[in-house]
Amino acid sequence: MNRDLTVGKPESALCKFCLPLFGSIIFQQLYNIADSFVAGKFINDNALAAVGNSYEITLIFIAFAFGCNIGCSVLAAQLFGAKRYKDLKSAVYTALISSCVICLLLMVVGIAFCDGLLKLIKTPEEVFADSKLYLDIYIYGLPFVFLYNVATGIFSALGDSKTPFIFLACSSISNIGADILFVTAFKMGVAGVAWATFICQGVSCILALVVVFLKFSKIKTEGKFKIFSWQHLGSFAVVAVPSTLQQSFISVGNIIIQSVINTFGPAVMAGYSAAVKLNNMVITSLTTLGNGISNFTAQNLGAAKFDRIKAGFRAGLKLVWAICIPIVLIYELAGNWLVYIFLDSPTGAATETGVTFLRIVSPFYFVVAAKLVSDGILRGAGLMKKFMIATFTDLSLRVILAETLSRTALGTTGIWLSWPIGWTIATVLSVVFYLKIKWKQNDGQPTIPNDSKADADAEAADELDI
Repeated sequence: MNRDLTVGKPESALCKFCLPLFGSIIFQQLYNIADSFVAGKFINDNALAAVGNSYEITLIFIAFAFGCNIGCSVLAAQLFGAKRYKDLKSAVYTALISSCVICLLLMVVGIAFCDGLLKLIKTPEEVFADSKLYLDIYIYGLPFVFLYNVATGIFSALGDSKTPFIFLACSSISNIGADILFVTAFKMGVAGVAWATFICQGVSCILALVVVFLKFSKIKTEGKFKIFSWQHLGSFAVVAVPSTLQQSFISVGNIIIQSVINTFGPAVMAGYSAAVKLNNMVITSLTTLGNGISNFTAQNLGAAKFDRIKAGFRAGLKLVWAICIPIVLIYELAGNWLVYIFLDSPTGAATETGVTFLRIVSPFYFVVAAKLVSDGILRGAGLMKKFMIATFTDLSLRVILAETLSRTALGTTGIWLSWPIGWTIATVLSVVFYLKIKWKQNDGQPTIPNDSKADADAEAADELDI
């Protein structure tokens, strides 16, 4: 069901829209670990290593798909909020076509350079063949990944967060069942895990696209609309490209930090691996809520309802902080039990490392949550320069501080401190950027603002001319 986020009490509208998104991310996490779980439990350790090793490369493809998702979602939400339905259809078809072209280019690169990419990340010889097999099948399924991401972006733009939740829940549960079936009954090994994911993603993608087109057939427009628009492509790229770069550089930054952690030995590596899984679950969930706030902002921006955006900021803070309270308490008080669950062979040093990480980082979830709410508004408004500045400040500081502080007497504690320091400074930037926005209406003519073009002066860079 489409939901108009420009009417009703902002706090209620945002909560009803975002809670299914929060549920979706739980199933997304389940989807992400299913292949690794089945490979490790039902095949062997080498299969688990092959799947995990390939995942580092698939993150690059996922970054592009995520960028297409956000680019389409923000643009479509702005047009939906402005009730410019003819432009909405044109923008969505433009995003679909553009995403297909990007996907095909990535498939060519992936197929041509698969071996080279695996060698680049120093894949051990004993897992190389399985890694390549898994990655090849994953690349064949990239069209499903891209089109499904664009489809879910469209659902979110129309205020429908329940439909993608249903698709993701069914797909995740089906993926686990298919993984076990193909591996245990059909004895397909790593290929079974890969093909199970391929099939489940394919079915979800096709069903999602069918529902999208059915929704669009019910939206009436006067006259024909353009199937492809260069103008809409530019607006799509303004949000999609920075979002893609953000995800890509985060992956690169995490690899650099991992290389620093690796110098402290296996116990520290194991403890960090367990704790960072718990940390990533929280950050991914909060980021998804931030994406929901982007859709809320974009719809109300299109409708020129600026007071609702301000109210949405306050409501968003209440929502994410309410979620942070129990998580922080659990991580602080029961961190050792949680870390223990993720460790195959827990040792005192590994457990202590994981618990220390959680106790240092988790109280600052309140801080980074505020950043993600502010980021959601900046991205929903198309203010991608400011969004990128805050994001890269956080990432750069964490990488630099992890490298620098690890060489001091603080040791690994210095690495963990890089998270709260980076988050705090970046949060200040994001909140200041949000507070400096000057919402204006220009003769009642709604336009889609962005700050990707060169501004004539500093003041213009902080204004949204509607």
